Amino acid sequence: MEENATVLELKDVAIFQKDSLVLNEVSLHVQKGEFVYLIGKTGSGKSSFMKTLYGDLPLKQGSGKIVNFDLKTLKEKDIPYLRRKLGVVFQDFKLLPDRNINKNLLFVLKATGWKDATKMNTQVEKVLDKVGMKTKGFKFPHELSGGEQQRIAIARALLNDPELIIADEPTGNLDPQTSVEVMKVLQEINKAGRTILMATHDYALILKYPAKTLKCDANKVFEVVQRAV
Repeated sequence: MEENATVLELKDVAIFQKDSLVLNEVSLHVQKGEFVYLIGKTGSGKSSFMKTLYGDLPLKQGSGKIVNFDLKTLKEKDIPYLRRKLGVVFQDFKLLPDRNINKNLLFVLKATGWKDATKMNTQVEKVLDKVGMKTKGFKFPHELSGGEQQRIAIARALLNDPELIIADEPTGNLDPQTSVEVMKVLQEINKAGRTILMATHDYALILKYPAKTLKCDANKVFEVVQRAV
């Protein structure tokens, strides 16, 4: 089990967006069970960093391992398998508008290789229960508030029992009160033993729920020490 204690490890990584260098000399460790923030101004490279982790941008320079996948040698055909071990939560929810919540979640399970209908329905119910949305499965996305849609997006990220949840600005489109509610859900998931890496602009949340914080700035990623307020 010891080798699995590190969920993410990058060494001397350079991250490119097409041909332009976005981040350089990135070295970091994320251990199983940690909650880690990623902060930085718009354009500082947070999204490119996240995209490299889930295989949207190739890792061309340096070495990186995430949930036991080697990012440097990652092949196109391996990306779906990598994404089964990651849960990705987006700022804009990315729910399919033409089907209800249960069918949104069943669609993901089918796409990731689940076959047994009973098991699939049980799993959908389980993840909806975890985010306090058990009674909302028959609603369509447009019938839910922003906060509810983001809870569903978190439930979707939990479907395949991921080793790491990557949340890219999950409260970016939400008002402060709803942001706190969504954050409480993420905190509970983290307390249950899941590792979470969350990119955010929301410094109020970081003060309210302090955790290890990485900052993107001047083409680098470094840990910042939070001072007691």
